[in-house]
Amino acid sequence: MKKLFAIALGILTAIGGFVDIGDLVANGLVGARFGMSLAWVVVVGIVGICVFAEMSGRVAAVSGRATFDLIRERLGPRVGLLNLAASMAVTLLTYTAEIGGVALALELATSVNPYLWIPVVGAAVWLVLWRVRFSLLENAFGLAGLALIVFAVALWQLGPDWSALWESASRPALPEGESRAVYFYYAIALFGAAMTPYEVFFFSSGGVEEGWTEKDLGVMRANVFIGFPLGGLLSLAIAATAAVTFLPQGIQVDSLSQIGLPVGLALGKLGLAFLLLGFFAATFGAACETGLSVGYSISQYFGWQWGKFVEPLRAARFHTVVLLSTIIGVGVLLTTVDPIMLTEYSIVFSAVALPLTYFPILVVANDRTYMGNHTNGRLANTLGTIYLFIVGVAAVAAIPLMVLTRAGQ
Repeated sequence: MKKLFAIALGILTAIGGFVDIGDLVANGLVGARFGMSLAWVVVVGIVGICVFAEMSGRVAAVSGRATFDLIRERLGPRVGLLNLAASMAVTLLTYTAEIGGVALALELATSVNPYLWIPVVGAAVWLVLWRVRFSLLENAFGLAGLALIVFAVALWQLGPDWSALWESASRPALPEGESRAVYFYYAIALFGAAMTPYEVFFFSSGGVEEGWTEKDLGVMRANVFIGFPLGGLLSLAIAATAAVTFLPQGIQVDSLSQIGLPVGLALGKLGLAFLLLGFFAATFGAACETGLSVGYSISQYFGWQWGKFVEPLRAARFHTVVLLSTIIGVGVLLTTVDPIMLTEYSIVFSAVALPLTYFPILVVANDRTYMGNHTNGRLANTLGTIYLFIVGVAAVAAIPLMVLTRAGQ
């Protein structure tokens, strides 16, 4: 019974925790502009994150050590440092965007300027990361993030032409007036949002935090192979509500309030209440995850004590990294940079960093020194190799497409 509860809780947490500010912005923007013609990218991204999250979780459960701890040892300090620099640049940018996302969610709830909320949010995130237990942090925000299911309910209530939505998703076509370069730019943005690097670092380190062993492999896989795809369906629901509401009117989405508007139209004030809870939980939970991921990765590379399973004073450098990252993120946002624009850039640059993120995981997951009899099988290696090719193409194309399309304009 206890194991079944752990599986159910883990799946629910994975669903609610999958959607962050990047998924909200990317799916809302793309749905309003391209309908469901880019739904295939979300599916490809979900399969990819499942493949590498399973490897990352298996490494943690079998070896009892987290990703960067092994990457530096297995690939050497120079390759490990390159991986760390690329991944942390993107994760820090994502952390900044998530803090901005929380501020935007609070603006919707209070009508107070988001830039006044940013220092408050930064302080709140740091206090939670410093004092709140890992299991409570992960489960509370993951479960509260389930409130975003209100998008699926709103989609049903809007009464769309389901056959037209399916036609758009299953037979993707370039919308009239859009260029192929812009189409593929947003395809890469969606892909980057689904396979954000911090997700696998947090998942692996979280497994160590929770003391996973080989006995927990079944629970871990259930979380990955059930929770993540259901979270992906939630992302598709966000895109579909935007497609139904905005695409026929030719309206482009450029704010968090617009992304939530279809829910208000379909479900009224009660729907908006659940929406605001979901926005806050998703962005605050993701801010906690990315903040921890920065501290995890840097501490693991340099061999420092890390994690919330130890007293803060014993992991002082870990908590200092988290604090400095928070100060940097708040400082960047207080320059009045647009959080939505920052989010768009963060998910595109995520795509650029993907090869350096996922190649080392594939190498470690095949090393019998760490994995014993739990190295990758043929299917995992085949899918891993295919996805390394895909992320390589996305990484090479991301910046040229950003320049060519002026960031999707």
